[in-house]
Amino acid sequence: MARIDQTPFEVAITDFTHDGRGVARRPDGKAVFVAGALPGERVMAKQTARSRSFDEAVTLEVLEAAPDRVAPRCAHFGVCGGCALQHLAEDKQIVAKQRVLMDNLERIGHVVPERVLPALTDAAWGYRRKGRFSVRRVEKKDKTLVGFRENDPRFVADIARCETVIPLIGDRISDLATLIDGLQARREIPQVEFIAGDPTPDYTGVALTFRHLAPLSEADRDAIVAFAQAHGFAVFLQPGGIDSVHALWPVEPKLAFSLPQWNLELKFRPLDFIQVNAGLNGHMIQHAIDLLEPQPQDRVLDLFAGLGNFTLPLARTVREVVGVEGEAGLVRRARENAEHNGLANAQFHAADLSKDLSGESWMREGFDRLLLDPPRSGADFVLTQLPLKQFKRIVYVSCHPASLARDAGYLVREKGWKLRAAGVMDMFPHTAHVESIAMFEPR
Repeated sequence: MARIDQTPFEVAITDFTHDGRGVARRPDGKAVFVAGALPGERVMAKQTARSRSFDEAVTLEVLEAAPDRVAPRCAHFGVCGGCALQHLAEDKQIVAKQRVLMDNLERIGHVVPERVLPALTDAAWGYRRKGRFSVRRVEKKDKTLVGFRENDPRFVADIARCETVIPLIGDRISDLATLIDGLQARREIPQVEFIAGDPTPDYTGVALTFRHLAPLSEADRDAIVAFAQAHGFAVFLQPGGIDSVHALWPVEPKLAFSLPQWNLELKFRPLDFIQVNAGLNGHMIQHAIDLLEPQPQDRVLDLFAGLGNFTLPLARTVREVVGVEGEAGLVRRARENAEHNGLANAQFHAADLSKDLSGESWMREGFDRLLLDPPRSGADFVLTQLPLKQFKRIVYVSCHPASLARDAGYLVREKGWKLRAAGVMDMFPHTAHVESIAMFEPR
């Protein structure tokens, strides 16, 4: 292992990395990525890691601050790994993310959009409605820590509250840690997942899922139920894999969120994927539909459809929409959601979109437009299989700009499509995560 020089050094920050660190150059020209530093600043830094092509460092002191630097709201910023950009003004964060997207499109995909879309934003604080807290009993501190991982992922951040998580949960982290610390099984609970829908007389607003590596005693179960009752939470237990998740209290908790623009209510399970930012999600769906420009007689294909987040709103505007999703449980719930909302023109199929799809019946059906929202790995394999000439327009929602850029390069340079427009959406304010959207048309 290469030796790390602990001597503080002064550097000028000239650029940003894609994960929100400042970029500087050593006197010998070697790049150094500095956590907590912004372009235009001079900082004192300390090296934390080194490799052949670059060094890593952390800011010790800001000698000359950039105009866009702000005081982080969270006292744990710089230690907790949940956020990377709280020291950058909110309106400048999205500008940096737009630059990341355009850089990826040009550098990886060798494409440039004809039009850069205005960035989509919503509330920057208290927005996160889904996530996972790590849990660790630390004997040296004689306490149980509940929170996100530190920047050094070996450790759990010692936090009392989180400014980005919805207040119903973010303000209760200290209480949750106290609860777990008092359990007999406190060393056997590695994580707690949280998810929130819309609280109504029929639906629970917040659900917590306790992963536990050993059976819980009756006293522990009673303590967890009392905590849930005191705060109005539903509680699930997960002793094994995803299929082992079951309700502890109440007996049959119900979770759902609404999309009022389309008069929709989507039911979900506690470990299901839902978009983290409820406000931004509504803007994003409308944005995607506007870019797709579906016509009343169109048949639309929605790939990586999940619970029907895009599929069901589309069903309100087109003749028929077909959603395809790889996880069978999500497909079942998407079908239930279509029935729950009285939508007979929304079909759902389960299919692994990273495998051969030639035997799938929906692949042989005709469609007018395509919407896709793939995971970080992108949609390269399914795009190579689709008969793309049938589509009048493609809208691609992405959670990873590098895979979008790769797939955009394939569509434009190999299949002759045009990248008409692209832009970013701030699904995760104060993080370096870049959510984006692109629209393609045939030449």
